[in-house]
Amino acid sequence: MPLALEGSQAIARAVALCRPQVVSAYPITPQTHIVENIAKLVADGALDCEYVSVESEHSAASTALGAAAAGARAYTATASQGMLYMSEVLFDISGLRVPLVLTCANRALSGPLSIWNDQSDSMAVRDAGWIQLYCTSNQEAIDTHIQAFRIAQETTLPVMVCVDGFTLTHTMEPLELPAQETVDAFLPAHRFARMLDPQAPLTIGTMVGPEAYSEVRHDHHHALLAAADNILRANADWAAASGRDWGGLLRASGPADARIGILGLGSLIGTLEDAAEQHPELPPTRIIALRAFRPFPFEALQAICADLDELVVVERAISPGAGAIVAAEVRAALSELPRAPRVHAVAAGLGGRDIGIGLYPNLLEVAQNEKIERFRIIDLDPQRLPEELSA
Repeated sequence: MPLALEGSQAIARAVALCRPQVVSAYPITPQTHIVENIAKLVADGALDCEYVSVESEHSAASTALGAAAAGARAYTATASQGMLYMSEVLFDISGLRVPLVLTCANRALSGPLSIWNDQSDSMAVRDAGWIQLYCTSNQEAIDTHIQAFRIAQETTLPVMVCVDGFTLTHTMEPLELPAQETVDAFLPAHRFARMLDPQAPLTIGTMVGPEAYSEVRHDHHHALLAAADNILRANADWAAASGRDWGGLLRASGPADARIGILGLGSLIGTLEDAAEQHPELPPTRIIALRAFRPFPFEALQAICADLDELVVVERAISPGAGAIVAAEVRAALSELPRAPRVHAVAAGLGGRDIGIGLYPNLLEVAQNEKIERFRIIDLDPQRLPEELSA
């Protein structure tokens, strides 16, 4: 039966269903409610877990790394500047091939200071070697966290589950929480083959010289590419158990004969789908939700875009001096097609600016423009720009 839950509360309960053995966290808006709810479950005796309150995000990631290396199922969460403070350890976690799960409650980075949502924090660590999965709804966030623990365990890679801050974390809606026995059947007992054990001493994290470093990076890169199969299997198995299918690496909605596509990550997808329903007079559009940003789904993206003429990529973060982040990788992937769609790159909703239904017609105008949009922030207010930039 559906329960009325805030997104953060739902994520906390989903994590608890996975029976983590160690949770370490430092609160930061808008992630705070997640770890508060986990702490309450532990305090109430509903979750048998070592909850470690630390003094910083760097310590939260370090504690999770140590716990996971010692063989525990470990979890942490963060957002924005906390992600940056963790970043040193994030590279260690993935480089040492330690499996754990982290929730990123996506929030804009400073400066200037912003507590509101965009995806600049997770995009800033896109090359840290983590699997990155983006959720379009709180129901998907519940299911993706459960899948993430299995994916991490199978691949011995850490998984970052990204949920839009406030837009998802602080909204309440009816949600389906699976039964504990369903999760137990889906998620095997935790086991890490290279766990640190005083009875069988070994060392991890030692210095690697130039004679071996390239091979280590090669192995890590190919492990991430191979993780695509684990993501697909976990999604398929969870769909069989729960009846909810999130597409694995990506998914699309809209008419089969659409020649225009719009691609995005996160909660934006729900807005675009609602807008498409409200504007039947506009050209048919394929809405593409990119669920896995790492590993990047080259072949799946090529297959879903092969018959498109135009593709608009909506960014929720920018790379200053270059512009597009997601669209740059989309263009690279689609360039391998014999007939690739034109790829337009726009950013919207930076720093939490509202993305409403009205954005949808503007995106279709971009798609039908004779000139390719290399990159543009589409929802600018000209009155807030210097005069020379507002023309």
